[in-house]
Amino acid sequence: MDITSLDVWPTVMERIGASEVVQQRLLQSLWSGYGSIIRVTTNSTVYPTFIVKHIQAPDIQHHPRGWQGEASNTRKLRSYQVEANWYQHFAKTCAIQCAVPQLFYLHEEAGCQLIVMSDLDVLYPDRYSTLPIEFAKVCLQWLARFHAHHLGNTGAGLWPIGCYWHLDTRHDELQAMADGTLKEAAQALDEALATCAFKTLVHGDAKVANFCFNSIEPKVAAVDFQYVGIGCGMKDVAYFMGSCLSADQCTQYEAELLQTYFDQFGLLVPSSILVPLEAEWRRLYPIAWADFHRFLAGWMPEHAKIDGYMQQKTVQALKLV
Repeated sequence: MDITSLDVWPTVMERIGASEVVQQRLLQSLWSGYGSIIRVTTNSTVYPTFIVKHIQAPDIQHHPRGWQGEASNTRKLRSYQVEANWYQHFAKTCAIQCAVPQLFYLHEEAGCQLIVMSDLDVLYPDRYSTLPIEFAKVCLQWLARFHAHHLGNTGAGLWPIGCYWHLDTRHDELQAMADGTLKEAAQALDEALATCAFKTLVHGDAKVANFCFNSIEPKVAAVDFQYVGIGCGMKDVAYFMGSCLSADQCTQYEAELLQTYFDQFGLLVPSSILVPLEAEWRRLYPIAWADFHRFLAGWMPEHAKIDGYMQQKTVQALKLV
């Protein structure tokens, strides 16, 4: 779809300070055909490029693994509304502590949503699928700043429990799990994370693909806030590590990486908060791994992420709940 044909486009261009579109390029399609992400190049001297996330629910759902249905559709539509709320009311407070795109324009109407935002490629042009340990530390420091900045935030308009695999939104996947101790412990794992004393806002999909890098400095920014909401920071930490490190790397560097995260956290909160928070969240770290394992075991039981390290953490977690 040519987004410049939309009725609201003149308003978008006015907000950006541009009079002409030089190019629009598809960066990626949204999951299950719910729209697209487009980079627009204009004649604006202030914002020569910007990003448009165009959400349009498909007439017919098509999930690559067959997980379509009313629950899936409702969750996705809710996720885009959450993302719009995030960019409207929360993103601007993150600019100094932890870089994220900034909202230029938001348009919503029946069946269509347009989120126009800054282009992180200007300052963060590099992307990775796996990371050296030093770059993984940079991401964990970003997550620590993000979690410390939002500690105690009530997250109005966001997910009441963040992360895309949250149990209450994944009943179909739970039913698909093979019977066993992990399935039996699903509710207990979820409750352990949901009832933690120290809560923050979690990114909710903190995989390496959602981080943009400047490899020279190095520094990092994050994108894709569809599943941001309240929770324990270890959900993001465990999910991130599993997205870019091997089982051997997780085993070898676990202590070092967690210490990097909590050291950064400690720069932003007093020790009276850090000490009990760190004790609680370290205990919940294997539970966060097991909670994600529970999702994968139903969604795609042959997934490569169900490796020796995840299984080891799950064994530890099941002894704690």
